[in-house]
Amino acid sequence: MSRVAKSCVLAGLALAAAANAQQVADPDYAPTIERPQYESGRGPKVVIDAAHRNFHTADDRYAPFATLLRRDGYRVESGTEPFAAQVLVPIDILVISNAMHEQSSEAAGWAPLPNYSAFTDEEIVEVERWVRGGGSLLLIADHMPLAGHAEALAAAFGVRFQNGFAFGSASNAGRNGLITFRRTDGTLPPSVAADGRGSSERVDFVTTFTGQAFRVDPGIDADPLLIMPIGSELLLPQVAFEFSERTPRIPAANLLQGAMVRHGTGRVAVFGEAAMFSAQLAGPERRPMGMNAPDARENYRYALNVLHWLSGVPK
Repeated sequence: MSRVAKSCVLAGLALAAAANAQQVADPDYAPTIERPQYESGRGPKVVIDAAHRNFHTADDRYAPFATLLRRDGYRVESGTEPFAAQVLVPIDILVISNAMHEQSSEAAGWAPLPNYSAFTDEEIVEVERWVRGGGSLLLIADHMPLAGHAEALAAAFGVRFQNGFAFGSASNAGRNGLITFRRTDGTLPPSVAADGRGSSERVDFVTTFTGQAFRVDPGIDADPLLIMPIGSELLLPQVAFEFSERTPRIPAANLLQGAMVRHGTGRVAVFGEAAMFSAQLAGPERRPMGMNAPDARENYRYALNVLHWLSGVPK
C-alpha cells in the first residue's frame, strides 16, 4: 500500500474512532419485511446478551436489530445472567455482540494488549456444550480489543479471531473503513445467507464498518460468508485506534468477516463486525451507520437470512 493510501487508512480509522464514541440507535429504522417468517410473537426465542458489558444490547445500540427480529416474528429478550446450563436451556438462539472484559469500558476507553476474555472458562464450556447439543449461536466481535475479549469463546468452535482492525483495500481509503462484499467479485459467495428462500430475499452486496477478520481451523464444518478482498489488511496496534506509520500490518485477503459453522447438532454464525447488523446514528452529524446506511441497504435482509439459518428454516 502506498504512503498516500496508508495515510487515508489512518485518517479513515481516526474518523471511525470519533464516531464510535457517539453511536446511538436510529429509532426510525423500519425496513419492509414482505414475508415475515413467523406469526408475531410465535417464533423462536432469541436472547441478546447484556450480561458481559456488551457494547451492543437489545435495549441500546442493537434495539433496531431486536425490533427487526420481532417484526419477523421472533420473541426477543435481553439476557442479563451469566451463561450456565439452566440459563441456556430455554433459549433457541443466543446473540452475543461485542462482549467486553472489565478492563475495557466506554468510560475508561479501550484496553491495551493483552485483552482478556469477557467470559469465564466455565461459561465457555457451557456455551460450547449447549451448541453441541442443538443450540444456535450468533457470535459477533468487532475490532480490537473486542476480538480479544471474545477469542477464547470463538476458539471453542474452531474460529480464530484476529485481534486487530480490518481494512478492505486501498480503494476503500477515505470511506471511513467501509468494506463492501459483492457477489460479482466473489467476496460474497452463494450461501443460505446470501440466497435466502427465493429471489425476493437474494442479497447481492453486504457492507461492514471496519471490524476484524478471522480464520477457521482446518477440518471444521464451516461455510465462508464474507471473504476479505484482495489488497485488504489487518492493522495490529497495541492500543485500539492508536495508529501510526509504524503500526504492524499483515495481509488479510481471504480471511473472513463472516462464516457459518455446524457444531455437533447445533449451529454458529460468526461475524467480525457488529455495526453491520445495527442501525445507528454516528457522530454529531448523526450519520447513518449500519443497516440504515445507503451502502448497507441490503444488510437487513442478510441479517434475517442468517437468523433463518440459525432457526433451521428450510430453504
